Amino acid sequence: MGIQERKDREKERRRQQIIIAAKRVFSEKGFSKATMEDIAKEAELSPGTLYLYFKNKEELYASLSLRILQYLHIRVTHVNKEAGLTSNQKLRALTEAMFDVYDFEPLIILNMFQLQSSEILMNLSESLLGEIKELSQKSIGAIAKIFKEGMEQGIYIDCHPVALADIFWSMFSGVVLWEASKKSISPDKDYLKSTLATAFELFERGIRNPR
Repeated sequence: MGIQERKDREKERRRQQIIIAAKRVFSEKGFSKATMEDIAKEAELSPGTLYLYFKNKEELYASLSLRILQYLHIRVTHVNKEAGLTSNQKLRALTEAMFDVYDFEPLIILNMFQLQSSEILMNLSESLLGEIKELSQKSIGAIAKIFKEGMEQGIYIDCHPVALADIFWSMFSGVVLWEASKKSISPDKDYLKSTLATAFELFERGIRNPR
């Protein structure tokens, strides 16, 4: 292994160390109360070291979204590549994928949805914002492809596939955010997955071509 390769590996290892610590701190304290000093202490690093990898708390918070977006894109792309499935079967496979995406990192996906409707995006570097935007667009495009295929077969109503993908994603994020807020008030009540299942079923019924 060369010197540069060793340095690159060490840099990535340190970056992951910071992200893992940030996840714990944000989970315990929330975004507003957490500080870079808290995260540095959890990672057993100096605050100055954190700033070598992330320019501010907002960028570190947003970086947590990349992993879930990458997983989302992989899962939806896999659904599109499954041969022999009807459009309806692909839509059901898509809804199963969304449950997998939520189970993959519930805290991160909640952070990501909160990020979408906050001013944190204004404080991100162009490169990180561009990466988040690119992954989001790719995932929406992959979801839209499923709806487009169903429209071409006459199974789904004639509507812009990207609009349907946006509605599908908005429904998913809305249910997750709403159920999370309810759970914060009543921790013993968790209806997220059952509510999501109902929402997906209603969505599927709504886009069927009534011919």
